[in-house]
Amino acid sequence: MNTPLIVALPGNEGLADPLVRATKGELAPMDIRRFPDGETYLRYRSSSLAGRPVVILCTLDHPNEKALPLLFAASTARDLGATSVGIACPYLGYMRQDQRFKPGEAITSVHFARLLSNTFDWLVTVDPHLHRRSSLSEIYAIPAVAIQAAPLIATWIREQLDRPLLIGPDAESEQWVADVARDAHAPYVILNKIRHGDRTVEVSIPDIDRWQAHTPVLVDDIVSTARTMIETLRHLARVRSKPAVCIAVHGIFAGRAYQELLEAGASRVVTANTVPHETNALDVTDLLAGAIRDAILTVAQPELARERK
Repeated sequence: MNTPLIVALPGNEGLADPLVRATKGELAPMDIRRFPDGETYLRYRSSSLAGRPVVILCTLDHPNEKALPLLFAASTARDLGATSVGIACPYLGYMRQDQRFKPGEAITSVHFARLLSNTFDWLVTVDPHLHRRSSLSEIYAIPAVAIQAAPLIATWIREQLDRPLLIGPDAESEQWVADVARDAHAPYVILNKIRHGDRTVEVSIPDIDRWQAHTPVLVDDIVSTARTMIETLRHLARVRSKPAVCIAVHGIFAGRAYQELLEAGASRVVTANTVPHETNALDVTDLLAGAIRDAILTVAQPELARERK
């Protein structure tokens, strides 16, 4: 298998170098900017794409502004002779709208999946928001691998916190939270939650009095507006709990969400480096690297890949 070329779109530079080292790959330099009218200019500065597998690294928070440069980068790599073009997107956007809740709504998760499937040969991501779907294969027509960050979270909790109590956001998260709690050797509870809108939730914690000696650890896959965590922190403050730690795989932090978490009493906020942020303390590089190597092999030598599995 030829050495993979890693292409890092703007904003992904922090993960690019360690990923190049972990995959034993090579960084493909690229110029990308906007013309005065807002259109994208893109040029690969390397002429060595021909005959090489290309991996485009692009985490997909704020996907609207990233989608066209991403597609141009992939199409240009293919034009320049790449043997395969895959996408490593540590955070995969457009996964929330997975059904039509009101007449006439776009099921954007399906449409976005179709767009990426028509452009790439494979996809690797970390903990996609599979709410009403069992796997990415239900909407992606290409090999799509979902890596689990739960072991990283469990290890961090086990090594950093004394007597943790994990608190999950809702009933749908219970299996995931239970897995983290088991690996962290910690008990867990699940919130009673009523959502009144995108920014309004009502929460309570069952039987919280018996856990007063524990450190509350709020865990979720994504923190965006952080309303659930903020309301939980306020609830914990009212019952005079110990200061809580907030952990999420993906830290989107819409608006002032991060500052509001701290103002609500979080002693620390921890995320994975799937989206660059000062809270990044969980490193997914090795997980991504292994999945990328397997994905390239699956496309290049499917028989050998099946034998390895």
